[in-house]
Amino acid sequence: MDKTANQAKHKKIGLMGGTFDPIHHGHLVTAEEARFQFNMDQVIFIPAGIPPHKSKKNVSHPSHRLEMTRLAVGSNPHFTVSDVEINRHGLSYAIDTVDLIREEYDGWEIYFITGADAVLEILTWKKVEELLQKCCFVAATRPGFRLESLGERLIKLHPAYSARIKTLEVPALAISSTDIRLRVQQGRPIKYLLPEAAEEYLYRHGLYK
Repeated sequence: MDKTANQAKHKKIGLMGGTFDPIHHGHLVTAEEARFQFNMDQVIFIPAGIPPHKSKKNVSHPSHRLEMTRLAVGSNPHFTVSDVEINRHGLSYAIDTVDLIREEYDGWEIYFITGADAVLEILTWKKVEELLQKCCFVAATRPGFRLESLGERLIKLHPAYSARIKTLEVPALAISSTDIRLRVQQGRPIKYLLPEAAEEYLYRHGLYK
């Protein structure tokens, strides 16, 4: 093993997947807290192309979601954005994305950051057992979220895989993209719920009206 490969062995990368419609401070705080808690070298934000669990007609165009994400993370040197799922044909599955990242970041330890509510549905995910072998999950929760049901479902999958799920409590997760879209529709303020650059972008392009 050469020196570069040996160094990569100790590196960690976080994948922050989501629709990001729009991205908000809850996403950013979660990514930064996960990066700190698990000593990640980098976090890649990956806007979904066609999310398998959402109706395509209810999701903003990928180009808008990608640009808002780029604007939102630009000030953090540890954050980058990938368009890998947006450029992929068909539905966006976590296993396909993880496989691509493993090729690009050979030897890096991968953490898939998502909400605990999404992890609760993990048994329905494509190739879930293979996915849990290839990466750890960071399940971000709001304070007071009951994690018992998460543990019970993982045990049903395979007892060994429960150790592949890490939990992270994030107060800012009370913010939601759904609420932001509704506020825009109703003409209510959204300032301070998301980065100013992303807010300006969605108003400039008339999103969520």
